Amino acid sequence: MPRPRRRLASTCIGTVTAGLLATGAALAAPEEQNSHSDIAMGAYLDYGPPGVARIPFLSNWLGGKEIRVGHTYLPGDQWAGIEGNVSFLDDWAQWRRQRTDRLFVLNVPMQERNEDRVPDRQVAQLIRAGAEGQYDRHFKKLAERLVALGVPDTVIVLGWEMNGTTYTHRCGPDPENWKAYWKRVVNTMRSVPGQKFKFDFTPNRGTDAIGWTKCYPGDDVVDIVGMDSYDQGPGRTFDDQISQPYGLQQHVDFARAHGKEISYPEWGLFRNGDNPEYVRRMLQWIEKQKPLYHTITDYCPHGVWQCKQNPASTKVFREALTPQRPDPVIPTPVVPTPVVPTPVIPTPQVPTPEIPTPVVTPPVVTPPVVLPSPEVPSPVAPSPVTPSPVEPSPAEPSPLVPSPVAPSPVEPSPEVPSPVAPSPVVPTPSPVIPSPEVPVEPSPAVPSPVVPSPVVPSPLVPSPVEPSPVVPSPEVSPEVPSPSPVVPKPSPEVPSPVPSPVVPKPDPEPSQPPKPTTPPVNSTEWCVPINFGEWLSKLVGKQSVCIKVDWGKETGFWPF
Repeated sequence: MPRPRRRLASTCIGTVTAGLLATGAALAAPEEQNSHSDIAMGAYLDYGPPGVARIPFLSNWLGGKEIRVGHTYLPGDQWAGIEGNVSFLDDWAQWRRQRTDRLFVLNVPMQERNEDRVPDRQVAQLIRAGAEGQYDRHFKKLAERLVALGVPDTVIVLGWEMNGTTYTHRCGPDPENWKAYWKRVVNTMRSVPGQKFKFDFTPNRGTDAIGWTKCYPGDDVVDIVGMDSYDQGPGRTFDDQISQPYGLQQHVDFARAHGKEISYPEWGLFRNGDNPEYVRRMLQWIEKQKPLYHTITDYCPHGVWQCKQNPASTKVFREALTPQRPDPVIPTPVVPTPVVPTPVIPTPQVPTPEIPTPVVTPPVVTPPVVLPSPEVPSPVAPSPVTPSPVEPSPAEPSPLVPSPVAPSPVEPSPEVPSPVAPSPVVPTPSPVIPSPEVPVEPSPAVPSPVVPSPVVPSPLVPSPVEPSPVVPSPEVSPEVPSPSPVVPKPSPEVPSPVPSPVVPKPDPEPSQPPKPTTPPVNSTEWCVPINFGEWLSKLVGKQSVCIKVDWGKETGFWPF
């Protein structure tokens, strides 16, 4: 069983350790305080391999900000490029496959010679041809190419900025056929097995040549509603860009009404030069609206990293997107309040002491020479008990008066005791002379009542008849009584079986051993053993009541 101190120490150490582990876990994984951490962010850095290679450098420049969006464009000068027959798609596909949470955004033109300033009349003819399915094969090849590269979930920004005037794939010359043409392209690409494409409908902010809602082809063929928004008119402030017709607010409301996610595939500086307020407000708007993704166009005059002519906007952009990890400030140590348990003091296993029945042991005076006393056989126990020369001390007698028991003749042991040197300290009262304190006149007609002796004899002395200290001769002499107990014989002349007790009075400090008293001639003594039961006999020892009848000449009973 552990000691209480060790148990208390173990409890305290465990409590403090748990608190330190919890604190360490909190310090080891600080939560990024970046408001844009959950929005996929990217930048257009280049259409080919250089664009892929620059992504980790942009991430480092932003303090480890994760760049999750890779953005590029297919060339729109020939149908071969629109079909995806270009080598740089391999580089982008490889980058995309490295992480499952990345997005590959690919702008796909809807017409060849897409930036050749084709007039509206010719654009209308091209739109009708597409609506009739004349260009379906080109888009099927593109879908098969993307699936084969392992990027079947590419985000396709199809026919972007269709509400403007720049591209041949614009919508204004024939909006209805343009919408039909869009549907044919989407359905053709979706027919390729294994594809998971998402189609992003992305107009310019503002009215431009036509309100972009008039070009919306339908919810069944659109997955995302995006918007390209540069810092240019219409509108002089960012608030104007939000509230103007077909502006930022209408874009968000339209997408929400159609149950679509939003995006900002292109945004950046333009007509208003280095405008940090625009960059700050645009980032705040993005954070508020939670688009699926956003990518800044990072080349001059739009960019903030590769373009060095917009330092103020660059500073705002970098500070806003760099993960704001806590400064290396030593946090206040979280010291848990030690729970001091109540010391568990084990109850000492003290065995219940076996207290024997109190036995009054009188002080034992050790004589110089202790010789064994003659063995006196007990009337009940057959084994002889050697009486110890112990000076009895007065004790409170038991109030129980035992009933007299008729004596039964007990034959004494025929053993002849060995000569015993008398002990000078053991007083032996005369068995014939009664105690002076209790004089008893033996009367054969009226016996005295039995008064228990106040002296508790030693439990080892079986009989009140003390052996004479006189060294007995081996030969039986009428003057020296034998230490063997006298065989009691019932007397027909004694009317009462209750004899008068003989109370010996020991001399507490005998200077010299008393001289033996010669018993009267022809005196006879009868002893009756008293049975107090097993328990009381152990306490007071073996007791006997003796009756002495003097047949001397002076008594008048001398028969001889």
